[in-house]
Amino acid sequence: MPSFPTSSDLHDLDPETWEALCARCGWCCLHKLEDEVSGEVYYTAVACRLLDHTSCTCRDYENRATEVADCLDLHTQLQTALPWLPPSCAYRLLHEGKPLPAWHPLVSGSFSSPEQAGVTVSRFALPEEGVDLEDLSRYILRKL
Repeated sequence: MPSFPTSSDLHDLDPETWEALCARCGWCCLHKLEDEVSGEVYYTAVACRLLDHTSCTCRDYENRATEVADCLDLHTQLQTALPWLPPSCAYRLLHEGKPLPAWHPLVSGSFSSPEQAGVTVSRFALPEEGVDLEDLSRYILRKL
C-alpha cells in the first residue's frame, strides 16, 4: 500500500506530488450554492466554463484564478476551500486523516479508474454557457 501525506504535510508537497493528488473527477469545478443560514454547501450540475467535460480537467489551469473570479487555488487556499470540496476529494480526505478511495489513481494505479468507477462529473455536468447562473438553484444535485 502506498504511503500518502498526512494533513500536517500537505503544504510541504512538491508540485508534482500535489497535482497527483487530484483524481480529475471535476466535482470541485461544479458551481455550488451555500445556504446563508446553515452554511451547508449544495452542488449543482452546472460546471465552470473552463471544465473540459471529457477529461474533467481545466482548459486553462495556469490562469484559472484570473479567468474565473471565485476559483480557489487549493495549494494556497486549502483551509478556505475545504468546505467546498466533495467528501471524496483527496485533499479533503488526507486533511481529515482519512484514506483515499480504491478508485483514486494513486491507489488503483490507473488514471481512468475515477471514470470507470462512475465518480466523475463527465456523465452529467452541464456547461455554464446557456444556463442562467442567477437561477442555479434549479440545478441543485442530491445531497453528497
